[in-house]
Amino acid sequence: MTTTTLKQSSQSQTANQDFGTIKALMRNILPFLILCYIVQFIDRVNIGFAASHMNKDLGLSATVYGFGAGIFAIGYLLFEVPSNLILARIGARIWIARILITWGLVSACFAFVQGETSFVILRFLLGVAEAGFFPGILLYLSNWFPRRAIARANTTVILGLPVAVLIGAPLSSWLISVSHGMFNITGWRWMFLIEGGAAVVIGVIAYFKLTDDMDGARFLNADQKAWLRQKIDSEREIRERIRTYTVLESLTNPKVLILAFAILLNITSLFGITMWMPLVIQEIGHLSAAKSNLMTALPYLCAGVVMFLNSRHSDMVGERRFHILIPAIIGGLGFVLTVATGSTVVSIIGLCLAATGILSSNVLFWGVPSMFLSGAAAAAGIALVNSIGNLGGFVGPYITGVAKDAFGTQVAGMYILAGFVISYGILMFIYLSVQARKDVMTASSAGLSGSIAPEL
Repeated sequence: MTTTTLKQSSQSQTANQDFGTIKALMRNILPFLILCYIVQFIDRVNIGFAASHMNKDLGLSATVYGFGAGIFAIGYLLFEVPSNLILARIGARIWIARILITWGLVSACFAFVQGETSFVILRFLLGVAEAGFFPGILLYLSNWFPRRAIARANTTVILGLPVAVLIGAPLSSWLISVSHGMFNITGWRWMFLIEGGAAVVIGVIAYFKLTDDMDGARFLNADQKAWLRQKIDSEREIRERIRTYTVLESLTNPKVLILAFAILLNITSLFGITMWMPLVIQEIGHLSAAKSNLMTALPYLCAGVVMFLNSRHSDMVGERRFHILIPAIIGGLGFVLTVATGSTVVSIIGLCLAATGILSSNVLFWGVPSMFLSGAAAAAGIALVNSIGNLGGFVGPYITGVAKDAFGTQVAGMYILAGFVISYGILMFIYLSVQARKDVMTASSAGLSGSIAPEL
């Protein structure tokens, strides 16, 4: 056998090992995390499905509802970094289980809300309880998936978002309808009680399901564990040879702060439309609350398909800039189209484009911080990015509610949200262009030019 043949055989074996290991990770880690994310997102946004009935029963104005929907992000911001540092120290199994159980209990308490004050307080506490979940999942995935597969892994988990809406819209509407009047309790209260209880159950399962130790991963054989450990360690070594960050440095790093501001723009548009979509559809299409809730599934169905294809293609070609910029622009145009004609069909198409653009550009973002952060610095940096970004969960719903009260229609709010998502795409395009060139220069000076592939 010739040297060339031996080399080709070795490369083939390595490729098979790569494919087999990643496939095993995808099959054994991601499904349960997707389930957790689905439950999390339903509990975060189910007030949108309850809004039509709840706002009337409690006498909530659009501004108060928007403020209450958004104050979740303040509680999230205050406890995000500490929560993720605790997760990095004690492991995902215990901490993610704790988060699920705690937020499930708080979400169930919405069944007992009595007015503006209790509504706002519970939304704040829900943010406190949930703090650390999403960045914890991202940190957990970065410890298992190599760089070339991380965007696909992140996207697969975040696909739980459109799935959550696809499931949550009809489920929440059905629960509100079928349970209304049971024991003289309104349907929307039963919805909160049941969906919050589901999170508690999933949290208990998480304690037994998740594993923090690669040696304890029974779904990988010895060769797969050795390959994966070598791959993850070598990528971490390359990052740390270029630059190692402390926790404090990661929290004050300009790159981290730029990324935090960028995702703030995206999440503002995301939650601006998510929390208001049922009411926007109801107003534009003159539909009942039940029908408008069901219609919200369509934009997220479109988004789920496109975000998967976009991230898959981005991983295949190793390109990020245009895979973020183009969807972001499409998302902005979708917002404009939503209110441009007054046609129900055109408006639904606009909402489909808006949701697709926001989410397709969002999922590729989350692999960026782990390109230069590792260890505790990654835990703190990703948590800071996510916590600041989640302020968009306050800004989006609130500014949309204020615009609605001020102008009497959804037009101004949609234009504002369009500006946010387009600005996000432009900022990330500039950031990735500049940073990739800096990474190549830094790697070259450190003698690692052959180990770094800029993702332009």
